Amino acid sequence: MTIRAVAERAGVSAMTVSNVINGAGRAGAATIEAVQAAIADLGYVPNLAARRLAKARATTVGLIYDRRTPFLDAVLVGSLRATNAHGLQLILRDGEDVARDGAERIAQDLVRSGADALLLVPPFAEQLSGSAALASLGVPLATIATGMAMPDVTTVRIDNHAAMLSITQRVIANGHRRIAYIAGPDPYSVVAARLDGFRAALARHGLSEDAALIVEHGDFDYLSGIAAAQSLLSNPDRPTAIICSSDDLAAGVIAHAQTIGLRLPRDLTVTGFDDTILASRIFPPLTVVRQPVEEMAFRATQCLIAALGKGAEQTIISDELFDHVIVERQSVAAAPEHESMKE
Repeated sequence: MTIRAVAERAGVSAMTVSNVINGAGRAGAATIEAVQAAIADLGYVPNLAARRLAKARATTVGLIYDRRTPFLDAVLVGSLRATNAHGLQLILRDGEDVARDGAERIAQDLVRSGADALLLVPPFAEQLSGSAALASLGVPLATIATGMAMPDVTTVRIDNHAAMLSITQRVIANGHRRIAYIAGPDPYSVVAARLDGFRAALARHGLSEDAALIVEHGDFDYLSGIAAAQSLLSNPDRPTAIICSSDDLAAGVIAHAQTIGLRLPRDLTVTGFDDTILASRIFPPLTVVRQPVEEMAFRATQCLIAALGKGAEQTIISDELFDHVIVERQSVAAAPEHESMKE
């Protein structure tokens, strides 16, 4: 389908059709209505490459990220797959440790630098949702891996509550009763959703929650995993399993456990979350919740590209759920017999 076909159906010139599509030049209300009707009748989809030429620059997606991690690497691969397929550019801005006003400034800077749409990596979606400054930019917004839907940002995510409930039940099925949990940093909406899933699994199996075995308010990184393990494993009545809300946290737990002479997984079961490349390369390899980060980033970027093709006034905010998978590796074992007998 071509602009010429639309022009013939509407009874106007191809230049007039192009002007209506790109919001350029002058056209009367009747002409605009005729062109829009022809586009609808013919199912015409404007070509992004042609629109770039009309703007004399490449259409650009801006990405705001927190820090360089294996998680971010997967996000970049997915978003680049989508932008490259459509001949778009991807530009990045690091927002590590910035508050909401700092994140707003980064978003504004990206748009001033030519970003036509923004992909927000947590916790920036949580920080910026509802921001008047962000709304005033008038560009499509999408994010991945949040713990909930958002009213003004397209979200692509998994059911974090169900995912954590599922992997916790796997650990319980192996006889573990004294189970610790490492939650992650407060600004991320997934933290509450995953913690709720962990608690739901305990309740479903009649296990009481021990506040001393839940570590909150840290980070998702390796050093936070070491620090949490130092606290959890220093108690003589240590847990027999530690469930972690990221692979990096789990790697830190495993490192400290091995440093103090524990044999994994016989002495300690550990699980991770995400299934980054790290999960299969440490010893023992991690049993994890896999969320398809690369595919979610690809889909979120596709949503932005579709929104750019429609125009801001026709953008529909959506919430898409991907399936999660429990990947079984060697970091989970049966609880010691005396532990599995506890009820």
